[in-house]
Amino acid sequence: QVQLVESGGGLVQAGDSLRLFCAASGRIFSSYAMAWFRQAPGKEREFVAAINWGGSSANYRDSVKGRFAITRDNAKNMLYLQMNDLKPEDTATYYCANLNFYTDYTHFSSSDALGWGQGTRVTVSS
Repeated sequence: QVQLVESGGGLVQAGDSLRLFCAASGRIFSSYAMAWFRQAPGKEREFVAAINWGGSSANYRDSVKGRFAITRDNAKNMLYLQMNDLKPEDTATYYCANLNFYTDYTHFSSSDALGWGQGTRVTVSS
């Protein structure tokens, strides 16, 4: 079992950067692929980015490619999401999740997640 706690959200202007953090408890963090999802008000939760167990491979939704970067530090049980050139449409609550599988081409759905953190809110003003 992995417990997840997100942090790092905030209110920023369009074009700014933010780094999100996901702290995982438990010794088995490195055995899971991990992902970031987001949910805007009134919308369904959507996939943002995923990373494999060792951190050597990642995939992203098209709208964040080239702007966001997902990384992990298994020694510290940490998952990160570096978000650059933020846009108002990136406004959402961001959640980290551990996954039950990983591929380089899968855009994961909420049903692929094994567990969730409580989320961290990101608001991008225009």
